[in-house]
Amino acid sequence: MNRPHPSKLILLATALTGCHTAPPPAPASQTYHVHGTVMALDAPHNELTLKTEEIPNFMAPMTMSYPLADPSAYSELHPGDTLTATLVLTPQQAQTMHLKDIVVIAQASPDYVPVQYHVPEPGDAVPNFTVLNQSGHTLGLQQFRGKVLVMTFIYTRCTLSDFCPRMSQNFAQIDKSLQSDPKLYTQTHLLSVSFDPAYDTPSVLKSYGSAYTGRYTKETFQHWDFAAPTLAELPKMEHYFDLGVTPGPNGILQHSLATLVIGKDGKVVAFYPTNDWNVADILTKIHSAAS
Repeated sequence: MNRPHPSKLILLATALTGCHTAPPPAPASQTYHVHGTVMALDAPHNELTLKTEEIPNFMAPMTMSYPLADPSAYSELHPGDTLTATLVLTPQQAQTMHLKDIVVIAQASPDYVPVQYHVPEPGDAVPNFTVLNQSGHTLGLQQFRGKVLVMTFIYTRCTLSDFCPRMSQNFAQIDKSLQSDPKLYTQTHLLSVSFDPAYDTPSVLKSYGSAYTGRYTKETFQHWDFAAPTLAELPKMEHYFDLGVTPGPNGILQHSLATLVIGKDGKVVAFYPTNDWNVADILTKIHSAAS
């Protein structure tokens, strides 16, 4: 009787083993030690805005919002408190990021006057903030009454691809999509507001904006403005739109995000405090608000 060569037996065994290989285990959650200062509390959304020091092997100093694993921790927290905590990051990244094991290591001083950050809610009337646009013209938000205004915050020197560049790329997609519906296009307007007015002058914003629209020197900015508030107006806008901005080295700003859809009546339709919103959802909100 012919016997198979030993090498063939090895190949056969390998093939059979490969057919029954178990799938790789799901990536485990990662944890990081966090040290920071509480800037604002948002109990309805189970979040706090935290100004953190560098998180080794993960993130440079940053001011942003974090969900809490235990909502009851709010009773022990106040703006100005310094704390340590464990940041838990699942494989889905920021979508399932949260803080746990919070320990207050220094309470805010008794004479501390907390900065009141407002979290925009649907139906809130947006104040008539003024900004200077890429053409050197002063715009008041109320002048967009009668149109659906889509607004986000950026600064032109942002180096984090998932932050300001992502917001501007998303707005470019929204702008292009709205162009396919001439009637809706006339009923809407886009506004990108810089929180770096010292650097983002009209000429800088004009160059930045025309690159994102793709029209460069032919851009007229009839539908999408790029603007910045005055240094005096900036804190008011940051506080109203729940936007945390902290100066860093070399002109870099550590910041959170804020994107809004504002109805024709000047009231908030939707507020997005993170970068995980998608263009399709914004377009749906725009269509609904325009009708």
